[in-house]
Amino acid sequence: MCGIIGYTGSRLAVTVLLEGLRRLEYRGYDSAGLAVGDAHGRLDVYRVQGKVSRLEETLRGRSITGTFGIGHTRWATHGRPSEENAHPHRDCTGRLVVVHNGIIENYLVLRRELEHLGHRFASETDTEVIVHLVEHGLREASFLEAVRWAVGRLQGLFAFAVLSADIPGTIVALRRGAPLVIGLGEGEFWVASDIPALLPFTRHVHVLEDGEIAWLTPQGVRVMDSAGRDRPLRVHHIAWDPISAEKGGYRHFMLKEIHEQPRVVRDTVGAYAGVASGEIAFGECGLSARELEKLEDVVIVACGTSFHAGLVGKYLLEEAAGVRVEVEYASEFRYRRPALHERTLVVAITQSGETADTLAAAREARRRGVRVLALTNVQGSTITREADGVIYTQAGPEIGVAATKTFLAQVAVLVLLALKLGRQRGELTEAVVREKLEELHRLPLQMERVLERADVVEALARRFAGARNFLYLGRGLLYPIALEGALKLKELSYIHAEGCPAGEMKHGANALLDERLPVLVLAAYDRREELGRVLYEKTFANMLEVRARGAPVIAVVNEADADAVAACRAEVGAKLVTVPSASRWLMPFLAILPLQLLAYYIAVRRGCDVDQPRNLAKSVTVE
Repeated sequence: MCGIIGYTGSRLAVTVLLEGLRRLEYRGYDSAGLAVGDAHGRLDVYRVQGKVSRLEETLRGRSITGTFGIGHTRWATHGRPSEENAHPHRDCTGRLVVVHNGIIENYLVLRRELEHLGHRFASETDTEVIVHLVEHGLREASFLEAVRWAVGRLQGLFAFAVLSADIPGTIVALRRGAPLVIGLGEGEFWVASDIPALLPFTRHVHVLEDGEIAWLTPQGVRVMDSAGRDRPLRVHHIAWDPISAEKGGYRHFMLKEIHEQPRVVRDTVGAYAGVASGEIAFGECGLSARELEKLEDVVIVACGTSFHAGLVGKYLLEEAAGVRVEVEYASEFRYRRPALHERTLVVAITQSGETADTLAAAREARRRGVRVLALTNVQGSTITREADGVIYTQAGPEIGVAATKTFLAQVAVLVLLALKLGRQRGELTEAVVREKLEELHRLPLQMERVLERADVVEALARRFAGARNFLYLGRGLLYPIALEGALKLKELSYIHAEGCPAGEMKHGANALLDERLPVLVLAAYDRREELGRVLYEKTFANMLEVRARGAPVIAVVNEADADAVAACRAEVGAKLVTVPSASRWLMPFLAILPLQLLAYYIAVRRGCDVDQPRNLAKSVTVE
């Protein structure tokens, strides 16, 4: 989950590397460092514990004139956060440096072997064995061959970039499991863990495949497979606007990304559905109409926020398409033997396309002959190459570690997939599909209305920022939203929060209720629908139980339901957040917005780092 950046060209490398590191810091921020070489064999290495801003302070006023280098921002796995464990790591001569993302599983064996051969280690990390292996290989081989030999000794999933002060302008980069992207320019080239780091410089990239090695110089890029055979460049043009990876006047990336969600939903729906025609088309989904008709069950595999999107998808797909759906934590799926067969579809949801557990689950499904459909936000990511088909969310780059806009983009795709499957399998009429698409078309305006009331949520944050625990309740499609709301609060503010089906209160959660436990209840059901009426009445009864035990209640309520608003205020004494009226299928889009805002504002009041929560990273590329 660390961030790698490398550059070779004619610019001052330190400027390019720092810009890239700032854009990669969401991948880890325990320490940061860079190494810059010049044409005369000079190699400058700087490392700090802490964030990239500390590295910038260390470099201020220094003259670093080299035009090639590598940088790193770390999420600690092996070895505590410290300067000595920060990357880049050097060999015994100090002429080789490496930056690394991933885990070297056999590093202890290799370290003992290398120490026996006389190599001196200066850190606790697994990374350092890489540079010492390359150093050892250079005794009998060229730089490239030494890297290839070293890779052959390593076990695990990783990516790294290495340079030698004695071969100016050259960077060797390799990928085995962890993501790595090559940026292509004129007389200059980049390597990075993720696309946002490259956006200020280029939008033309080659995504390294597993086992590929890249040799970068200002004259060009050579890509080879693990046997050293040349591979063609596969050039992708990235449509993301570089400005989309900036804060745009907002205090934090997360707040900007929350406010971008109406546009994200509009773009995602518009990419695949025609409101006028009533048609939904996923150009790269890899499934024929006959395969969709023959499906018997769907298994959704995902982690974290994507798992909660998958739970929403379960409700929608079962109702719309009449197909059995299971939602699995990807980290559990691969370690048991789920019942899969030829009419099962596995849907793998991963915003980055690189989530290690989700990739492993997808590979296991394909190994067993089951088709895999990927939902991801990143073109060219690993999941797009390993799945049978892909549907892209249209969220653009998401920099805040806590997912917001990618969540709603995933839910939007799942709504469209449910409508598509339901129509294909004869469960939904054309008129129903058109009605839902028209409502989806109106939805972004309703979302904007919710966001315009952020001051109401900010006032609640002032009231409850001192809480030590929080409970979130919901039923039906709002139960996954309760889970996601609790996760956001937990991630951002470090308050323990739990999401629970409202109907399960009597089976344990009631024991927690007292005047110190705020309970946020999602009660924004449309009582004009029969099921909405039932869900509201049951949920209202839960609110009365909570209030009877002295716990303060925050209720998210349908603004068009005057009776519900009055009852929640008068009979429950709830603090209210109202949202516009929407059908049961689309209410999750509106209900999640105040929950995201509440987590944001509470975290700000508690002095937490909103965009970079402690101990977390954006893309979980190691198990």
